[in-house]
Amino acid sequence: MPFIELESNLPANRFSEDLINKLCCAAATILDKPKERINVTVKAGQLMMVGGSMTPCAQLVVSSIGVVGTAEQNKQHSAKFFEFLTQELGLTADRILIRFYPVEKWQIGKNGTVMTFL
Repeated sequence: MPFIELESNLPANRFSEDLINKLCCAAATILDKPKERINVTVKAGQLMMVGGSMTPCAQLVVSSIGVVGTAEQNKQHSAKFFEFLTQELGLTADRILIRFYPVEKWQIGKNGTVMTFL
C-alpha cells in the first residue's frame, strides 16, 4: 500500500486529474504494485525552497511496505520517478527531491486494524 506525496510550489492548475492519475499509474508500475493500492496526495502552491532558490520545484515522498528498503531499490525507483516528474512537470532534475520511507505493516491502519492483520 504505497503512499505517494507530491509537494510543489507550482500552482494548483498545473495538477489536473489526468496528471494525478498518470502519477498513480507511474507509481504502480515503478513500485510493481496494483494501481488500486496506490495512494496519491498532491499539495500544490506550497512555499518551497530547494537548493536556496524558490524557483519552481517539487518534492516527492514515497512510503511503502517492502519495496523502498534498500539503496539499490531506491536507485532504480529514483531514476524512473525523476523521468516521470521532469517530463510531466517540466522541471529539471536539480529542482526535484525524492525521499523514500520504508514502512512496516503495523504502521498502516486500514478497516479498523493494521495491515499486519489483513
